[in-house]
Amino acid sequence: MKYLALSLLFLLVNCGSSSLDDKLPKAPPTTDHREPTSVSQPPTPGPIDYDTTQWTEITRLDPTILLDLRYATDNNFVKEKMYECPRCFFRPAVAKALLKAHKTLQKKGYGLKMYDCYRPRPIQWKLWKKVPDPRYVADPRKGSMHNRGMAADLTIVDKKGKELDMGTDFDFFGKEAYHAYTAHPQQVLDNRKLLLNTMAAVGMKFTTTEWWHYSYKPKTYPIADWVWECK
Repeated sequence: MKYLALSLLFLLVNCGSSSLDDKLPKAPPTTDHREPTSVSQPPTPGPIDYDTTQWTEITRLDPTILLDLRYATDNNFVKEKMYECPRCFFRPAVAKALLKAHKTLQKKGYGLKMYDCYRPRPIQWKLWKKVPDPRYVADPRKGSMHNRGMAADLTIVDKKGKELDMGTDFDFFGKEAYHAYTAHPQQVLDNRKLLLNTMAAVGMKFTTTEWWHYSYKPKTYPIADWVWECK
């Protein structure tokens, strides 16, 4: 009887403990309130369908460079799809510089993600017709660094592909996107500094009003009208 009483007491204690645990409030799940981004996986490399003396497809150099090509979607400031398909090209020297930057970041546990790459001048005309304002869209008659394959709109991601906090989204037109704006939290300022220093080390120069925009400076290229094929 003594052992039976002890056994019953043991069961009551355990059942009571379990019931108490069930009544305790659970911690809320961690929620990321930042807007989700759609990352395009690079297509499986097939036959090269472009002039490799003029262009390099960045994902052929390194498929770990992520793509979130906003103008291949309607998730952009004109709210309209501009590219038929998401492919990312640069002039060969520019692509090599960006690859070097990506490798440098990988040593620190990060990597690059592209928002925009080479932008054919016919696409520049489409943008200009939507927003004929040189404050936001370069006049296609003069062309832009993107039209020359010399500019990249990009950000830094961690090992899981999550974007570092840069204070604003891509294509945010306001002072908060300026490099000179210092009212952001220190972590945002540090993230921007990491991007700027990494790009500067490979010959890419920043634009004062857009934390995401960098242009290749060691040499220049002509404006191009070539539009890539969709696979």
